[in-house]
Amino acid sequence: MTMQIYQFKTTAMIVNGPGAAKEAGSFAKGLGKKALIVTDSHLVEVGLLKDIEKSLEAAGVSFEIFDKVFTEPNLEYTEEGSKMYQGVKADFLIAVGGGSPIDTAKAISALAMNPGKMSDFEGPNKIPRPGAPLMAIPTTAGTGSEVTQFTIITDTTRNVKMLIASPHIQPRVALVDPLLTLTMPQAITAATGLDALTHAIEAYVSVKAQPITDALALHAIKLISGNLRQAWCDGSNLEARTYVMIGALEAGLAFSNASVALVHGMARPIGAYFHVPHGISNAALLPTVMEFSIPGNPKRYVDLAEAMGEITTSLSLLDAAYLAAKAVKRLNDDLKIPSLKGLGVDEKKFNSIIGQMATDALASGSPGNNPRKATEQEIVELYRKAF
Repeated sequence: MTMQIYQFKTTAMIVNGPGAAKEAGSFAKGLGKKALIVTDSHLVEVGLLKDIEKSLEAAGVSFEIFDKVFTEPNLEYTEEGSKMYQGVKADFLIAVGGGSPIDTAKAISALAMNPGKMSDFEGPNKIPRPGAPLMAIPTTAGTGSEVTQFTIITDTTRNVKMLIASPHIQPRVALVDPLLTLTMPQAITAATGLDALTHAIEAYVSVKAQPITDALALHAIKLISGNLRQAWCDGSNLEARTYVMIGALEAGLAFSNASVALVHGMARPIGAYFHVPHGISNAALLPTVMEFSIPGNPKRYVDLAEAMGEITTSLSLLDAAYLAAKAVKRLNDDLKIPSLKGLGVDEKKFNSIIGQMATDALASGSPGNNPRKATEQEIVELYRKAF
């Protein structure tokens, strides 16, 4: 093994555990005087912001609410949110919600301190200056966006999901509170949990994996695979919710530093062309892509199988490795995750743009981190198989 130098970037302050969201006020004081809270109106309606608002009021921090993030983040939300941020003279941001409000807030943060538009920042490290300070409070256990340096913003005119990566948009504070996930519907629990599992698996098999991300990814896989079924069966199971949420957080820290791989590269075009939620696209592709990737680094997949509780003793290296894909397939089945066809993806349209989707997948760069490299034709075959 060659000794290498690794970088690990992380959020400055991570607070986790039941009730963490009630600490919003004490941490907000260190970020600014007036916050723009970026969220969606459904979360406001069900009262998930009440404790956060109380905490801010008690700390004397004023705020305005931008609750227009209804679907996956796009340029329209970003522009509208930016105008409001300037209009109310906010000096920092608080994102409350799933990946969509957090990703939207990251984009607003970048635009607040940098001239230009979001499309200028597409790709890695294109944001020149640190964005406005951001506190992230997730309400789903999935994206890990509260601790990552990534945001994905859809350009609806081009049908492209722009991946923007920069430490300048990494949240300064993450408040990770499992109490906020208790009202998550079953389908969202499954989709976000499997999204987090995909993050952890891809971070572990990525060619950019490093010792710190390995430890986080394996522990995340153990927590998520061991508790997601229970959280899905009974949403009020606080212990299961807490473990899945810590797993999602660890997976976020892992993939933010080790990158994702082929599954994410292939999932993005499905989201852009068919508007399938990101977590479901990942889950539907994951077992198929794992089977394809195993020959590239079987030992890593044996580690994954063992982290998921599979018994690998007395098996050959490859037989043990393939147990990892089988374990994920079983988890998908238990959580009733359909195939792409079962998701209502139009087969005719799918086949007509499958080549373009493969091109888009490779262009995203993520497939380059996969332990087994895929050609455009192999990606087309994998799409067909997953369908």
